[in-house]
Amino acid sequence: MVAAIQIENVHKHYGNVHALKGMSLSIEKGEFFGLLGPNGAGKSTLINIIAGLTRMDSGHVSVMGNDVVRRYRQSRQCIGVVPQELVFDPFFSVREILQIQAGYFGKGKQSAAWIDALLEGLKLTDKADSNMRQLSGGMKRRVLIAQALVHKPDVVILDEPTAGVDVELRSSLWEFVKMLHNDGHTIVLTTHYLEEAETLCQRIAIVNQGQLVALDSKESLLARGVGTTCTVSVTLAKPLQNVAGELAKKIKSVDGIKIEFILNRDTDTIISLVDDLRHSGAEIIDLRTEDADLEDVFIELTGQHTQ
Repeated sequence: MVAAIQIENVHKHYGNVHALKGMSLSIEKGEFFGLLGPNGAGKSTLINIIAGLTRMDSGHVSVMGNDVVRRYRQSRQCIGVVPQELVFDPFFSVREILQIQAGYFGKGKQSAAWIDALLEGLKLTDKADSNMRQLSGGMKRRVLIAQALVHKPDVVILDEPTAGVDVELRSSLWEFVKMLHNDGHTIVLTTHYLEEAETLCQRIAIVNQGQLVALDSKESLLARGVGTTCTVSVTLAKPLQNVAGELAKKIKSVDGIKIEFILNRDTDTIISLVDDLRHSGAEIIDLRTEDADLEDVFIELTGQHTQ
């Protein structure tokens, strides 16, 4: 079976920076696939190569069996990319933007019904005749998704689609994306909100410093985290000041008097954590352990938090 996206031994340099170091992976048709990694890991470079916006130094990439270099017209017909940046033409209305985008792909007037469906699905109908400059950031994000879908691509790449979007809008966007996936579209998602990847994605690739460091099902990655790490949530009587040394390295998140720590099951113990906290002047009110989540695995494999 032809893969939706096939990536084989891709290298890319920017001057002395080796952005991609022999990247290889395959994304199957109909998958909801997560592409994760810290800033500067090479995710955007890889997406730009897939979309035909950047030339790789060596390797091979195809979309729905179409080589992105030799058959670039066909490959670009098969793909829609929702960019991370809010890029839009300020001189046109929402409907005009979508009509122009459809024209780029030779769809023209026959796309009118599909444009109406996109506007309705993304809750943009009442904004159809509004100029792009009049829209909020969240609404502009919806228009970018509509633009990516206007030519009915088989593969949709969402590059940080909910960055800076409020919780309500994020939820409605994901309902629409899940509907697209159920309709047979292949979805590739990059996100810094790991709970999104954990909820939505079937398989996940984690990249770091231009290399693939993990590629597996969500369940297998989470099982890997459960086997090696443990999250401990501690509630204190008052916020802890000046955390340093080995204790600081174990912190996953801080929210006022609540601190989450990641412990290595092989080398760390809860007793030693409690001792370290007390030596730092902490008064512990509550302590509980939690199963590892995808962020634990991410930190373990990349050594970095998502933000």
